[in-house]
Amino acid sequence: MKFSAYFIAAVLTLALSGCVSQTKPTSTAINISGENQISQALIAQHNSWQGTPYKLGGENRDGIDCSAFTKLTYRQLFGIHLPRTTKGQAYYGESIHPASLQAGDLVLFRTDGAKQRHVGIYVEDGVFLHASTSIGVTLSRLDNPYWNKHYWKAIRPGDMARLHNQR
Repeated sequence: MKFSAYFIAAVLTLALSGCVSQTKPTSTAINISGENQISQALIAQHNSWQGTPYKLGGENRDGIDCSAFTKLTYRQLFGIHLPRTTKGQAYYGESIHPASLQAGDLVLFRTDGAKQRHVGIYVEDGVFLHASTSIGVTLSRLDNPYWNKHYWKAIRPGDMARLHNQR
């Protein structure tokens, strides 16, 4: 009797966790070429950090959250110092229409109403780089149903606009 109760609990746990994961973004193979120096640098950053786990408040390869990853990436690749929080990054520059996205623009999402926010960096061809809560550092597509549904806005930090004009 004890064994069957554990077995039923295990089966229910697996079945219910499968329902939850269906609403989260999934990782699929994404092939991008690196259209310019900025997108090439972002692809190299992805290759270096891919698989690093998400950790709220984390700031290194042991675990990193989304805003720490964008802050670190901007500093390492572009010498630009972003605010530490997603909320701060959301207002650190000019709002950009989705059709005008360029490599290096910040893409922001509201994942739980107005309270939870997520940030990534646009690479090219509808692809962005971010520290995902479910898969760690990864590339995702803006047209993925999850990200499309939660898309909030895009920001081009002023220093990034100057960098685009130099290249």
